Amino acid sequence: MAYIKAHYHPFLFILITMCAMAELGLTAYLISVGNESRNWPSARYHSLLILFEFNAVWTTLFGAAYMLWIVDGAVHFLASIASSIIWLAITAALWGAAAGMMHNTRSGGDCNWISSNSASVNGVLPCDPPQELSVSSCRETLTVEAVGWVLFGLCVLTLFATCMWVRTSKRGYVSAEYKPGM
Repeated sequence: MAYIKAHYHPFLFILITMCAMAELGLTAYLISVGNESRNWPSARYHSLLILFEFNAVWTTLFGAAYMLWIVDGAVHFLASIASSIIWLAITAALWGAAAGMMHNTRSGGDCNWISSNSASVNGVLPCDPPQELSVSSCRETLTVEAVGWVLFGLCVLTLFATCMWVRTSKRGYVSAEYKPGM
């Protein structure tokens, strides 16, 4: 009966895992391109991409493991609801911190301020030479941040839903010795 009431749980973990895999691919690509060209807007940006990469690997591995444990019906400590809640809280904190720091590190807003045919804005380069910022790389950075916020939101939603499920399932629990009206 508990599985029927919490049937959303595996789907939320699938969604978290799939988003983390997308983030993993995008950040791996950006790190690879940046390392090849040695063209980083700042050292902080490079470090944040590595943090996003770590978060994506962490989320992909544990999200897939929880998803498989839920579907398999495993009954060991790592597959428990308590460990799931702890993992979701840690993961939400990691994604929230990373996305918040990326928002403060990334310059610009929606990338419309960058000229599409050059790296200069009103004759001024947005990054110190020899670094260039194209519309494409700005949008890729914006996507990294956006997917980070989405993962933060999914983790918080799953955490909230899991806590509510635990709370409602404890209310509906009636001991074998308890007989109402006696």
